[in-house]
Amino acid sequence: RCQRWVENCRRADLEDKTPDQLNKHYRLCAKHFETSMICRSSPYRTVLRDNAVPTIFDLTSHLNNPHSRHRKRIKELSEDEIRTLKQQKIDEDFERKQATQELNENNEQNTVSEEGGEEQEEKAVPLTLEERENKDYLKSLFEILILMGKQNIPLDGHNVDELPEGIFTSDNFQALLEYRINGGDEVLRKRFEMTAVNLEYCSKTQQKQMLEICENCVREETLREVRHSHFFSIVTDEVVDIAGEEHLPVLVRFVDDSHNLREEFIGFLPYEADPEILAVKFHATITEKWGLNMEYCRGQAYIVSSGFASKMKVVATRLLEKYPQAVYTLCSSCALNVWLAKSVPVVGVSVALGTIEEVYCLFNQSPQLLVELDNTISALFQDNNEKGNELKKICRSQWTGRHDTFEILVDLLQALVLCLDAVSSDLSVRWNNFIVGRAFVLSSALTDFDFIVTIVIMKNVLSFTRAFGKNLQGQTSDVFFAAGSLTAVLHSLNEVMENIEVYHEFWFEEATNLATKLDVQIKIPGKFRRAQQGNFDPDMTSENYYKEILSVPTVEHIIQELKDIFSEQHLKALKCLSLVPSVMGQLKFNTSEEHHADMFKNDLPNPDTLSAELHCWRIKWKHRGKDIELPATIYEALHLPDIKFFPNVYALLKVLCLLPVMKVENEKYGIGRKRLKAYLKNTLTGQRSSNLALLNINFDIKHDLDLMVDTYIKLYP
Repeated sequence: RCQRWVENCRRADLEDKTPDQLNKHYRLCAKHFETSMICRSSPYRTVLRDNAVPTIFDLTSHLNNPHSRHRKRIKELSEDEIRTLKQQKIDEDFERKQATQELNENNEQNTVSEEGGEEQEEKAVPLTLEERENKDYLKSLFEILILMGKQNIPLDGHNVDELPEGIFTSDNFQALLEYRINGGDEVLRKRFEMTAVNLEYCSKTQQKQMLEICENCVREETLREVRHSHFFSIVTDEVVDIAGEEHLPVLVRFVDDSHNLREEFIGFLPYEADPEILAVKFHATITEKWGLNMEYCRGQAYIVSSGFASKMKVVATRLLEKYPQAVYTLCSSCALNVWLAKSVPVVGVSVALGTIEEVYCLFNQSPQLLVELDNTISALFQDNNEKGNELKKICRSQWTGRHDTFEILVDLLQALVLCLDAVSSDLSVRWNNFIVGRAFVLSSALTDFDFIVTIVIMKNVLSFTRAFGKNLQGQTSDVFFAAGSLTAVLHSLNEVMENIEVYHEFWFEEATNLATKLDVQIKIPGKFRRAQQGNFDPDMTSENYYKEILSVPTVEHIIQELKDIFSEQHLKALKCLSLVPSVMGQLKFNTSEEHHADMFKNDLPNPDTLSAELHCWRIKWKHRGKDIELPATIYEALHLPDIKFFPNVYALLKVLCLLPVMKVENEKYGIGRKRLKAYLKNTLTGQRSSNLALLNINFDIKHDLDLMVDTYIKLYP
């Protein structure tokens, strides 16, 4: 668009400028735009529409005077023209006063413009020198804050405890401000040249206010695209610690104007222990604070840590009650078996998952430990090198997030225990005290019978859902056929539940054999005996105890969770994946999407023509040329050149790919989650900031400094 502006203005001298330079250093008068291109939603600013292009130019008047061709000429006005201009100014002042009055009467004033576009300064009331200097000063402060956010520089500097008494040192914000003054920023120099050296230039309160405006403006850029797209899905990640407080990271999925499915991070939501309060605040934040219409929400998914699953399920249920089309699904970035394990309401399972994560982190932090584990695996699997090499390779991957995590752990358990025992008993200086201490603690945890029986039972129960879950993270056709296999999975689990005595006997025998191999005593946990306070039943065996406390509730819970997460509505949506040509081909073009697409009828531009359009869509691919391949994904189908001739199909595909269970095909559009993980990994808990995090994760989103400054002046006059 910048290029078109320059071409229309006939400014050859600006052709080599970048869009950033043009946007920052050059302005174009509003009179060069058609009236239809301008919308005055505020008395304070002229807002251009997103597609505005200057078209009104007088490119011939200067030709009459050859001496003035290369300079602007000041026109002498007649008395009539002066009177006309004065009257225009009076009229403009009156209109502006009226608009200001209306604005004051409206309590719901939006601080961030939703219209977007190129923003022009109102010329009717020129700024005073003091106002201009103040805006330039604020702009410099905002530039520093944005830099700190993008580069992940914490606001605070040295802790007071680190400094000798009476010594003053600047925090990071003030240090950068001083550096900028020394670098020649005249605006800042004039502001602070008479200020004491040990005085804080910008208070913590002001920094917080400005950071909130930065966060809102950057978030608004993404939310504007979401609103323009209409339909979206909400996904939350695991609860994280932000400076000592628990927060939920929230991501939004939508299809942008270029037909790309994107998953973007839009902020943190303070976590509440009470699920009902959390549900209310979650809804209020999305609708009132962020301005999204939940009527357009077509999916919701929650990746949770152990212990949080039941609370997030309450949030999902409350949203479903209000918005039935916000389908509750699994998230594509989380393996089904891992998600199911985290949701099991058994304390032993939560403890086991925590132990597994600690073991993974310890070995992942130390390459030396991994080498030691490799040597232990080689010694144990001398007779099966293929299995040993496979386990070594797995140990260097994110194995705690796989569908077969518990199976891997059972295979690795003996090697892990032997390796940790060797490290904790090594008297040489090979290992530091931290690793030795952690190795001792984790070895004790892994050789607890409660842990062993838990992982063996979880391995066996989740074996029934492993293939099903793997297909859900596969290609589009795999997801489609997986939806049809759910009945068989539930049938198998129900059969296990009916014969739990027999199945548990086999599982417990496997656990006791593994415990015997590791020289672990088979017993009922001491905490259970202590809790009985003398009422312990002497006839209670370890086998019966674990059947009642672990096997039965785990199988029952997994059956119910599968029914909840794969509701009738969710399965109907997945059946619509037969719209994807490759799936259609595998079904020999004998498909009936009309029946399943009923739930999306109100989302279609022309629902009355859906049947005829689907018929044309099938014929198009059934009688395609021999050299034409069938698109295998929704992403490929959305980018077909002639998709615009199938508006209903396009609308259906667009809504289907929003379901959180569908993976983001093009990785560069799903980097929001990766950047979130990177921020959390690279930033100390005490230095995390929800405001700076958003700036860091969305560092490539454009920002309007003028808008930030104007918003700040309005909010804090």
